[in-house]
Amino acid sequence: MPTPLFKNVCDEQFFSKLYDQYSKDLHDFIYYKYGEHFDPEDKVHEAFIKLWKNCKRVAPDKAKSFLFTVINNITLNDIKHKKVVLKHQKLKPKEHTHETPQFIMEETEYLEKYQAALAKLPEGQRVAFLLNRVEGKRHKEIAEMLNISRKAVEKRIYTALEKLRREIDGI
Repeated sequence: MPTPLFKNVCDEQFFSKLYDQYSKDLHDFIYYKYGEHFDPEDKVHEAFIKLWKNCKRVAPDKAKSFLFTVINNITLNDIKHKKVVLKHQKLKPKEHTHETPQFIMEETEYLEKYQAALAKLPEGQRVAFLLNRVEGKRHKEIAEMLNISRKAVEKRIYTALEKLRREIDGI
Protein backbone atom coordinates (compact mmCIF):
# COMPACT_ATOMS: atom_id res chain seq x y z
CA MET A 1 0.00 0.00 0.00
CA PRO A 2 1.51 3.35 -1.03
CA THR A 3 1.98 6.01 1.61
CA PRO A 4 -0.26 9.06 1.17
CA LEU A 5 1.30 12.26 -0.12
CA PHE A 6 -0.18 14.28 2.73
CA LYS A 7 -0.40 13.08 6.32
CA ASN A 8 -3.07 15.61 7.23
CA VAL A 9 -5.10 18.42 5.74
CA CYS A 10 -2.92 21.16 7.28
CA ASP A 11 -0.78 21.48 4.16
CA GLU A 12 -1.89 24.79 2.62
CA GLN A 13 -1.57 23.54 -0.94
CA PHE A 14 -3.69 20.47 -0.23
CA PHE A 15 -6.24 22.53 1.71
CA SER A 16 -6.51 24.98 -1.20
CA LYS A 17 -7.02 22.07 -3.57
CA LEU A 18 -9.81 20.74 -1.33
CA TYR A 19 -11.48 24.15 -1.34
CA ASP A 20 -11.33 24.41 -5.12
CA GLN A 21 -12.62 20.88 -5.52
CA TYR A 22 -15.51 20.84 -3.04
CA SER A 23 -16.67 24.41 -2.36
CA LYS A 24 -19.15 24.56 -5.25
CA ASP A 25 -20.52 21.08 -4.49
CA LEU A 26 -20.97 21.99 -0.83
CA HIS A 27 -22.74 25.21 -1.81
CA ASP A 28 -25.09 23.37 -4.18
CA PHE A 29 -25.75 20.63 -1.62
CA ILE A 30 -26.95 23.14 0.97
CA TYR A 31 -28.74 25.32 -1.58
CA TYR A 32 -30.83 22.45 -2.92
CA LYS A 33 -31.38 20.71 0.38
CA TYR A 34 -32.38 23.75 2.47
CA GLY A 35 -32.70 26.74 0.15
CA GLU A 36 -30.99 30.05 -0.48
CA HIS A 37 -32.29 31.73 2.67
CA PHE A 38 -29.83 29.70 4.77
CA ASP A 39 -26.88 31.42 3.03
CA PRO A 40 -24.97 28.46 1.57
CA GLU A 41 -21.85 30.54 0.82
CA ASP A 42 -21.34 31.36 4.48
CA LYS A 43 -21.94 27.75 5.44
CA VAL A 44 -19.23 26.64 2.98
CA HIS A 45 -16.75 29.05 4.55
CA GLU A 46 -17.70 27.93 8.06
CA ALA A 47 -17.21 24.28 7.10
CA PHE A 48 -13.74 24.99 5.72
CA ILE A 49 -12.84 26.99 8.83
CA LYS A 50 -13.87 24.03 10.96
CA LEU A 51 -11.82 21.73 8.73
CA TRP A 52 -8.79 23.99 9.13
CA LYS A 53 -9.19 24.03 12.92
CA ASN A 54 -9.32 20.23 12.94
CA CYS A 55 -6.88 19.67 10.10
CA LYS A 56 -4.47 17.49 12.09
CA ARG A 57 -7.25 15.12 13.13
CA VAL A 58 -8.85 14.72 9.69
CA ALA A 59 -7.28 12.25 7.29
CA PRO A 60 -7.00 13.53 3.70
CA ASP A 61 -9.22 10.75 2.36
CA LYS A 62 -11.93 11.62 4.94
CA ALA A 63 -11.94 15.39 4.25
CA LYS A 64 -14.86 15.30 1.82
CA SER A 65 -17.06 13.34 4.22
CA PHE A 66 -16.03 15.65 7.08
CA LEU A 67 -16.97 18.75 5.06
CA PHE A 68 -20.40 17.46 4.01
CA THR A 69 -21.21 16.34 7.56
CA VAL A 70 -20.07 19.62 9.08
CA ILE A 71 -21.94 21.81 6.58
CA ASN A 72 -25.14 19.80 7.11
CA ASN A 73 -24.84 20.12 10.91
CA ILE A 74 -24.10 23.86 10.68
CA THR A 75 -27.22 24.34 8.58
CA LEU A 76 -29.39 22.28 10.92
CA ASN A 77 -28.22 24.44 13.83
CA ASP A 78 -29.07 27.55 11.81
CA ILE A 79 -32.54 26.16 11.12
CA LYS A 80 -33.13 25.69 14.83
CA HIS A 81 -32.01 29.26 15.47
CA LYS A 82 -34.24 30.68 12.72
CA LYS A 83 -37.27 28.87 14.14
CA VAL A 84 -36.79 30.77 17.38
CA VAL A 85 -36.30 34.06 15.53
CA LEU A 86 -39.43 33.52 13.40
CA LYS A 87 -41.56 33.14 16.51
CA HIS A 88 -40.71 36.73 17.43
CA GLN A 89 -40.89 38.33 14.02
CA LYS A 90 -43.65 39.23 11.59
CA LEU A 91 -42.97 39.38 7.87
CA LYS A 92 -44.21 42.48 6.08
CA PRO A 93 -46.04 41.82 2.78
CA LYS A 94 -45.35 43.78 -0.40
CA GLU A 95 -47.12 47.09 -0.44
CA HIS A 96 -47.36 47.60 -4.22
CA THR A 97 -46.61 45.90 -7.52
CA HIS A 98 -46.74 46.69 -11.25
CA GLU A 99 -48.09 43.34 -12.46
CA THR A 100 -51.75 42.73 -13.22
CA PRO A 101 -53.73 40.96 -10.51
CA GLN A 102 -54.41 38.02 -12.84
CA PHE A 103 -50.68 37.54 -13.55
CA ILE A 104 -49.85 37.70 -9.87
CA MET A 105 -52.56 35.18 -9.07
CA GLU A 106 -51.41 32.73 -11.80
CA GLU A 107 -47.77 33.14 -10.81
CA THR A 108 -48.60 32.55 -7.16
CA GLU A 109 -50.72 29.50 -7.99
CA TYR A 110 -47.99 27.94 -10.11
CA LEU A 111 -45.29 28.69 -7.56
CA GLU A 112 -47.40 27.23 -4.76
CA LYS A 113 -48.12 24.08 -6.77
CA TYR A 114 -44.47 23.69 -7.71
CA GLN A 115 -43.22 24.25 -4.16
CA ALA A 116 -45.87 21.94 -2.74
CA ALA A 117 -44.94 19.26 -5.25
CA LEU A 118 -41.24 19.68 -4.44
CA ALA A 119 -41.98 19.58 -0.72
CA LYS A 120 -43.91 16.31 -1.11
CA LEU A 121 -40.88 14.64 -2.68
CA PRO A 122 -38.70 12.61 -0.36
CA GLU A 123 -35.46 14.43 0.49
CA GLY A 124 -33.26 12.12 -1.59
CA GLN A 125 -35.40 12.56 -4.69
CA ARG A 126 -35.66 16.33 -4.25
CA VAL A 127 -31.91 16.82 -3.79
CA ALA A 128 -30.99 14.57 -6.73
CA PHE A 129 -33.64 16.18 -8.97
CA LEU A 130 -32.57 19.75 -8.21
CA LEU A 131 -28.86 18.97 -8.58
CA ASN A 132 -29.53 17.41 -11.97
CA ARG A 133 -32.22 19.63 -13.48
CA VAL A 134 -31.36 23.02 -12.01
CA GLU A 135 -27.59 22.79 -11.55
CA GLY A 136 -26.96 20.50 -14.51
CA LYS A 137 -24.90 17.96 -12.56
CA ARG A 138 -24.38 14.58 -14.20
CA HIS A 139 -25.65 11.42 -12.57
CA LYS A 140 -22.12 10.30 -11.78
CA GLU A 141 -21.31 13.59 -10.01
CA ILE A 142 -24.51 13.42 -7.97
CA ALA A 143 -23.78 9.81 -7.04
CA GLU A 144 -20.36 10.81 -5.72
CA MET A 145 -21.78 13.76 -3.77
CA LEU A 146 -24.52 11.70 -2.12
CA ASN A 147 -22.45 8.50 -1.77
CA ILE A 148 -24.98 6.36 -3.64
CA SER A 149 -24.87 4.40 -6.89
CA ARG A 150 -25.48 5.98 -10.27
CA LYS A 151 -28.56 3.80 -10.79
CA ALA A 152 -29.99 5.05 -7.49
CA VAL A 153 -29.49 8.63 -8.68
CA GLU A 154 -31.27 7.88 -11.97
CA LYS A 155 -34.16 6.24 -10.15
CA ARG A 156 -34.50 9.19 -7.76
CA ILE A 157 -34.46 11.77 -10.56
CA TYR A 158 -36.94 10.00 -12.81
CA THR A 159 -39.28 9.13 -9.97
CA ALA A 160 -39.21 12.77 -8.81
CA LEU A 161 -39.93 13.95 -12.35
CA GLU A 162 -42.94 11.63 -12.63
CA LYS A 163 -44.32 12.80 -9.29
CA LEU A 164 -43.85 16.47 -10.21
CA ARG A 165 -45.60 15.99 -13.54
CA ARG A 166 -48.55 14.33 -11.79
CA GLU A 167 -48.79 17.05 -9.13
CA ILE A 168 -48.50 20.04 -11.48
CA ASP A 169 -50.62 18.49 -14.21
CA GLY A 170 -53.32 21.18 -14.05
CA ILE A 171 -50.98 23.96 -15.12
